[in-house]
Amino acid sequence: MNRKYRKTVIAGNWKMNKTPSETKEFMQQFKAILPKGRWCDVALCVPAVCIPAAVRAMRETRVGIGAENCNANASGAYTGEIATNMLVDAGCKYVIIGHSERRAMGETDADVNAKVLAALEAGLTPIMCCGESLEQREAGITDEHIAMQIKLGLQNVSEDKIRKVVIAYEPIWAIGTGKTATPEQAQEVCMNIRAVVRKLYASKNARAISILYGGSMNEKNAFELLAQPDIDGGLIGGASLVPEKFVQIIEAANQPTA
Repeated sequence: MNRKYRKTVIAGNWKMNKTPSETKEFMQQFKAILPKGRWCDVALCVPAVCIPAAVRAMRETRVGIGAENCNANASGAYTGEIATNMLVDAGCKYVIIGHSERRAMGETDADVNAKVLAALEAGLTPIMCCGESLEQREAGITDEHIAMQIKLGLQNVSEDKIRKVVIAYEPIWAIGTGKTATPEQAQEVCMNIRAVVRKLYASKNARAISILYGGSMNEKNAFELLAQPDIDGGLIGGASLVPEKFVQIIEAANQPTA
């Protein structure tokens, strides 16, 4: 982390977990133990049906509520989809875009790019995900693959809006598997992501953009991962479903930075 130049962001990704009633209960427990310090931004991205309950419960806190996906179109015949203006009206501040689980369902880099542009236009903060498979890592093409995802995902994002984008590096082989990239591995990729942004948008913008790590970060490994200079937070899966564990990760972000 480097709070001198950029925000630290701890974001939860609930995936397809919890009902609206369970969301209300979680938020009550979470609010009671939420640290008072403001050393990082905190977000919880929840299933669409849970957004209203989450927004109501956290209205008077510093926690931003987000969605796990959006559609790039403003409206129309897209049964089951949710537009960015709907998310804004529901109280969302963030939206996860391009998660590997969505990509596995057929989402392309072009889809990711369209959603990023739509999110920015609506005033949402997109958390744009990128990452490599185990096969790609073993083939030695991690950097090339992720650089392509970044370039395609950010296509036509103007320089005045790039700082509103959050990038999350999520090695696919470390999501929900219990495996975690070592702090050194995660730092190397996040540093390379910043280098790609630097080539696209210049040093001042690369220095200001927040890059999260999202591969089985939990309350046990968060401190060491967050100590890396180019890791500016976490996109937390399973650990974000337990108030006590999520709070421990938030507290792990309260450490000296370069």
